[in-house]
Amino acid sequence: MSYMKEFTKGLLKENPNLVMLLGMCPTLAVTTMAQNGLGMGLATTFVLVCSNLVISLLKKVIPDAVRLPCFIVIIAGFVTFVSIMLDSLLPELSESLGVFLSLITVNCIILGRAEMFASKNKVIPSILDGLGMGLGFTLSLIAVGSVRELLGTGKIFGLHIAPDMIEPMTIFILPAGGFFTLGCIIAIIGVITKKKPKKAGCEGCPSRAVCKQPECGKETA
Repeated sequence: MSYMKEFTKGLLKENPNLVMLLGMCPTLAVTTMAQNGLGMGLATTFVLVCSNLVISLLKKVIPDAVRLPCFIVIIAGFVTFVSIMLDSLLPELSESLGVFLSLITVNCIILGRAEMFASKNKVIPSILDGLGMGLGFTLSLIAVGSVRELLGTGKIFGLHIAPDMIEPMTIFILPAGGFFTLGCIIAIIGVITKKKPKKAGCEGCPSRAVCKQPECGKETA
């Protein structure tokens, strides 16, 4: 198993947000500012890595009959820890994220990785899987948040970027702007990651023996 492959797959090729289309609710809700996207992404990454670690360690102990409830309890414990830390250290960010911070517990990205990967693999691959998926999710939130904040307020991370002559488009910090921005970024990622179809060959063709194409003639000679 390639450790690098387990880490990098979530950054782009299997990005949970932009390719697998998971975790859409927090993506659309908290990305009115790039800072909110960064905070939500890092919080989710922490929970994802820690829950993958614990679930991988306990995969042989947790009974199949109560597998999902156990996963949720483990994830909820780390979400509670993150919520307490943010309330203490970054109260403004915690208030901005609101209820979506607590909803990390049932985020389909975290539950999906716990069920499909951490519960079936060893500790190190599970940690790298969680880290890669979490960072991929974080990057997608920052990208959406940066575009919305720039076009909607003329700022990125609170810093004024756009020239004063350009009027901000308020629609981009509204739900409609979130859907539009996310759709455009998903389309761009789709073009980047699109695989070219393989050229059909002669192998397995039932007419190969009698085919008069030059390519097949060389193969059947």
